[in-house]
Amino acid sequence: MRLSRLFTPRTVVSAHCDLPCGVYDPAQARIEAESVKAISEKYQANEDPAFRTRALIIKEQRSELVKHHLWVLWTDYFKPPHFEKYPQLHGLFNEATKLAGASGAKGSADPAVAEQLLAKIDEIAKIFWETKQA
Repeated sequence: MRLSRLFTPRTVVSAHCDLPCGVYDPAQARIEAESVKAISEKYQANEDPAFRTRALIIKEQRSELVKHHLWVLWTDYFKPPHFEKYPQLHGLFNEATKLAGASGAKGSADPAVAEQLLAKIDEIAKIFWETKQA
């Protein structure tokens, strides 16, 4: 008996991540994006420089979390069959992560940019829930 055959697994499995918990939800990205929008609104309504500086720092952190949660969905949850069925999905994720990034909500204190981000997340969530039903 060859030694390599001894160590070859009898059952091969695959999982979407290192620990296949199966817990995904675009609500995580949405909650952070809601925070980005609220902070942007508070930033616009306040002239105190210390408050505004703190608001920008927190908004940028939350924007980064939005990107993280979107990337997890994009790279770990959605699989090739999803992208075949929903060909717009890659584009939605690209647009949403850019809206969360430096050229979007992370780099802007305009609540309208955060609102655009929320709309993209909602489009992704609609597809996500359709795939969960299937």
